[in-house]
Amino acid sequence: MKRGRECGMRRAWAAAPPVAVVGGGRRGPKGTILIVTMWIMLALAGLVLVLARAMRVEAICSANGFSLLQADAVEQGAIQYVLSRVDSLQGEAPAEADTPCEAVRIGQGAFWIIRPDYEDDYAGAYGIVDEAAKVNLNAAPLAMLSKLPGMTDELAASIVDWRDGDGTITPGGAESEYYLLLDDPYQCKNAPLETVGELFLVKGATRDILLGEDVNRNGVLDINEDDADVSDPPDNQDSRLDRGVAAFVTVYSAEQNVASDGGNRINVNDSQTQALFELLQENTSVDRAAAILVRTRQERPFQNLLDFYARTGLTMAEFQTVADRLTTTSDKVRRGLINVNTAPPQVLACLPELDDSDVSDLLVQRAGAEDLSSIAWVAEALPPAKARAIGGLITTRSYQFSADIVSVAGDGRAFKRCRIVIDAQTSPPKVVYCQDLTHLGWPLAPEILTMLRTGVSLDDIAPGATAAQEVAR
Repeated sequence: MKRGRECGMRRAWAAAPPVAVVGGGRRGPKGTILIVTMWIMLALAGLVLVLARAMRVEAICSANGFSLLQADAVEQGAIQYVLSRVDSLQGEAPAEADTPCEAVRIGQGAFWIIRPDYEDDYAGAYGIVDEAAKVNLNAAPLAMLSKLPGMTDELAASIVDWRDGDGTITPGGAESEYYLLLDDPYQCKNAPLETVGELFLVKGATRDILLGEDVNRNGVLDINEDDADVSDPPDNQDSRLDRGVAAFVTVYSAEQNVASDGGNRINVNDSQTQALFELLQENTSVDRAAAILVRTRQERPFQNLLDFYARTGLTMAEFQTVADRLTTTSDKVRRGLINVNTAPPQVLACLPELDDSDVSDLLVQRAGAEDLSSIAWVAEALPPAKARAIGGLITTRSYQFSADIVSVAGDGRAFKRCRIVIDAQTSPPKVVYCQDLTHLGWPLAPEILTMLRTGVSLDDIAPGATAAQEVAR
C-alpha cells in the first residue's frame, strides 16, 4: 500500500505544471512588452519630429508665398504710380523733384525705380528714363549707329539690313543668305525691330557687345564686374563700367508732328505761306514778317528748322517764339528724334559731325539755358553748319518712358523686378512692353534685404538707402 501511494505521488508530481521561482529562472512577458513599448515611443517621437519639421517648412513656405504676393502687389502699384506720373505731361519729362523713386512705400512694402548714372559708374541713381534720350535702332542712320559705345561695324551694318525692307546687303551686314545657313536657321526680318532684345537675332550681336560688363543691368559697377576672370562676367578690371550698346538704344521713341499744345504746325517748305506770314506777324511786325517771308521763298527747301533759322535771318528771340509752331516735313509722326534736353553725352556724341568739344558745349549750354522748350538753344551752342547737320534729328519733347522697378515685401523675404516701357502720347498712358528681370537678382545694396529680414523697418531703411548702396560698392 505504502509503495503504491509513493508511485501515485510521483505520477501526480510529474503531471503538475512547473512553478515559477521568484528571483530566478526565465523572464516573463513583462520584459518583452517594455521593449516593444519603447520602440513604439521612439517611432512616435520620430513622427512628431518629422511632422513638426514639415509644419515648420510649410509655415516658412506660406510666409514666403505671402511675401511674394506682397511684392507682386507692390510691383503692380509701382506700375500704376509710373503711369500716373507720365500722364498729361505734353512732351515734358517727369520732374525728379515731383517723382520720388527711392524706397517709395506701398502698404507694408516699398519700391525703387533705378536708372544708370552715366557720369558715375559706382553710384546708383533713381528715376524714370526718357526713351527719347537714346538712339532709335529703327531710325538712326548707319553713321549714328556706328558711333554708339561698344558698337562694331559688322553689327551696325547688320542692324540696317535687319530693319530695311530690301534684300540688298550693306557692306559688312547680312541678309537671309547668312541667317538661313545657321544651325537654327531663320529669315532676315526686313522690318523694324520690336524690342531691343531682338538684337540678339542680328549678325554680330553678342552678350558682351549688347550688355557689356553690366550683366545685372543695374547701371553700377559691382564687385564681380571688376574682378577680371574671377567671376562672371569676364571683365578688364579697369575700374570703369562698360555699359554695352543696350543702355543707349531704343525702338520706341516717336512723336506726333504737332505743336506742344496739340495744334497743327506750319510747314515752311509749303508754297502756301499765308499761315506763316500771320504767325510771324503775331510775334514780330508786318514789315519784319514780310522780310522773313521773302527770304523763306528764296531759300526753300529747308533741311530742318535750324537750317530755316540760319538762312532766313531770324533773330534768336524771334526763332524761340515761333519754333514750336513750325516744321519742315509733312510727316504725321516723327520717329527716332533724340531729346537734346535729356540725352547723355554718349548719345549726343552719335549725332553727325559732332566731336567731343561740341558735346561739351551742348551740355554747358543746356545746363545754363533758361528756355529749353524748343531746339532754338542748340543754335546758340553750336556753329551754324553743325547745328544744321543735327537739326532734323533732335527734339525737346518725349512721350515714351521706361522704368526699372524693384519691389520688395516689408519683411524682405521676397522681391520682384521688372522693366516697363510706357507710351504717353495718349491719356491715359499705356504699357507697351514689360519684362520680368527678377532672375537677375537683387540689384541694390544687399544690406537693404539683410536689414528687412532682421526686422528693421522700411521707415528706418529709406533714409539710408543711398548710403547702403555706397557701402555695397
